Amino acid sequence: MGIECQSDFIKVNNKLYPCTVSVAMDLVGGKWKAVILYHLKDAHKRYSELRKEMPGVTERTLSLQLKQLEEDELISRQAYGKKPPLKVVYSLTDFGRSFTPVLNAIIGWGNQIATQKGEFVKNPL
Repeated sequence: MGIECQSDFIKVNNKLYPCTVSVAMDLVGGKWKAVILYHLKDAHKRYSELRKEMPGVTERTLSLQLKQLEEDELISRQAYGKKPPLKVVYSLTDFGRSFTPVLNAIIGWGNQIATQKGEFVKNPL
């Protein structure tokens, strides 16, 4: 029996989960969290840089996802300056970097799908 089945529930940050997969998916699941982590994988980025690299995400969604990732300690937000406009930079924390092997596996699988079942096209807009 694996660690994921040792109990009925797992409690993390005062939240109960039925299994360890639920814990992991709460942290990185959804359409944009893994994409944000991918874009922060090799370098820290400003909000505007993330927006340019992720044209399909709305500003509201990006802002909410960044806040959730920060609350879950996967990314850090560093603000520079004392009055607006502030320079704000996002980067992976050590905990966020621990997701890199999983992210690399997702990237590899996505590349395989794109190569075998898809095609690379220019932006039609």
